[in-house]
Amino acid sequence: MRDITLDLCRQNSSFILKPAVYIVGAGPGDPDLLTVKAIKILASADVILFADSLVPEQILDFCKKDAEIIRTANKTLEDILPVMVERVRQGKSVVRLQSGDPSLYSAIHEQMHLLAEAEVPFEVIPGISAFQAAAAKLKVELTVPGLVQTIILTRISGRTEVPANEELTTLAAHQASLCLYLSARHVENAQAQLLEHYPQDTFVAVCYRIGWDDEIVAVIPLTEMAAFTHQNNLVRTTLYVISPALAKNNYRNVRSRLYHPEYTRLFRSAE
Repeated sequence: MRDITLDLCRQNSSFILKPAVYIVGAGPGDPDLLTVKAIKILASADVILFADSLVPEQILDFCKKDAEIIRTANKTLEDILPVMVERVRQGKSVVRLQSGDPSLYSAIHEQMHLLAEAEVPFEVIPGISAFQAAAAKLKVELTVPGLVQTIILTRISGRTEVPANEELTTLAAHQASLCLYLSARHVENAQAQLLEHYPQDTFVAVCYRIGWDDEIVAVIPLTEMAAFTHQNNLVRTTLYVISPALAKNNYRNVRSRLYHPEYTRLFRSAE
């Protein structure tokens, strides 16, 4: 499928990339989850700055053969930014390849600010986030009528603190579908705060490197969240999804009003 997608993008792509920085969301890991726009840009870009500790190397298969590949796992923003600015000023198109979706925990705020200061044009191309890939893998909807209608994306305080009014125990009080990023190193604290509000039999989906070849996806009771994390040595790239929607028997007979025969909407009258 990947080869077919790439061939179609190359055959149908009539655009030439302007000299600019393209901040591209690479998705959670599976190269087939890249957007068509992301693939078109990768196939045409002159320079790829590649977050190699977080993005699978197979995604580079979409790049043109003579593209300059720069690995950035061991670099700081002070190393990365001058390269992007210099290459654009040389008339080249530059991709900054980020994991997941750039709008979530991607540290692009400071990159965009500094690029704007340098008067370097840039564009952001969204990607699939891990929570979306996890829901697809689990075959669940995280917003179920009459059960849960809110999704919270958050993290627990660590080296990067969250604002006081966004502490996990405060957000857990909503008992919504809660997607917990960047928190495996503090899993005992996270579990304790979640148990202050979620019932002990609430299910948690532990998703490690979702979309990668070595992914681990397990649905367990909330009370086993920390133990499972330690038993499997899950330290990085782990997402926790805590949701009433994971207990499928909770909504076996629930259905949306949108397609109910008694529901009137713009394109259909109730029967």
